[in-house]
Amino acid sequence: MNVTVVGTGYVGLVTGACLADAGNSVFCLDLDERKIGLLKQGKIPIFEPGLEAIVQRNEQAGRLRFSTDVPASIAHGELQIVAVGTPPGEDGSADLQHVVAAARSIGRHMQGYKVVATKSTVPVGTADKIRLAIEEELKRRGARVDFSVVSNPEFLKEGAAVEDFMRPDRVVVGAEDERAIAMLRQLYAPFQRNHERIMVMAVRSAELTKYAANGMLATRISFMNELANLAEALGADIEEVRRGIGSDQRIGYQFLYPGAGFGGSCFPKT
Repeated sequence: MNVTVVGTGYVGLVTGACLADAGNSVFCLDLDERKIGLLKQGKIPIFEPGLEAIVQRNEQAGRLRFSTDVPASIAHGELQIVAVGTPPGEDGSADLQHVVAAARSIGRHMQGYKVVATKSTVPVGTADKIRLAIEEELKRRGARVDFSVVSNPEFLKEGAAVEDFMRPDRVVVGAEDERAIAMLRQLYAPFQRNHERIMVMAVRSAELTKYAANGMLATRISFMNELANLAEALGADIEEVRRGIGSDQRIGYQFLYPGAGFGGSCFPKT
């Protein structure tokens, strides 16, 4: 399948490389000429175990390329995956200017049917804004071109992103269009050979699922840190407390460790 990934940050680069490794022809677009220059030289701007080898292997095989050419990127992929940054603003909310700009570029240059899949961390309702931006650009051109907007959030852990992508717990697809759903099923077929991992739901449900997962994990980290502070004040051993509560199957042991507070690019936006 011909796939375009818009944005070569953490999510975009891992997504593009892994999809290329599954046999797709992937065009990774970024407006940062310096970053694209480094990627073309095989230099990875982030640290992620296993990623460099996958990028180099697929570049050499011709399945993965990097460019700043916007029209060429839109012409390449029937599937356009938006993975641009959504940095938190002063009030903590996600800044969607890059997402909307990507949507406008797609609407400005598309000539045939496109599925626009949002993988960036975005609030509920973003798919509607993307659809509106594309429609406005098509109207300016006086063009009538079919397209679908779907939500396909990522659930990658830094340091284990390649493994998470290749062997996902679930693949959430928020879509109502059967043609778009079929395309996403085809895309992710190589990653779910053992059992069905695709969960199809409404677009807004998929957008909320991402935020709900982030919120749940951020709460778990914060709660354990508060418990650690309380244990220290009371003379209790937080490791013993962790084992005591983690043995409950409703709670579990995973990610139940006190330590540094949560950070990164996603949790602070919940």
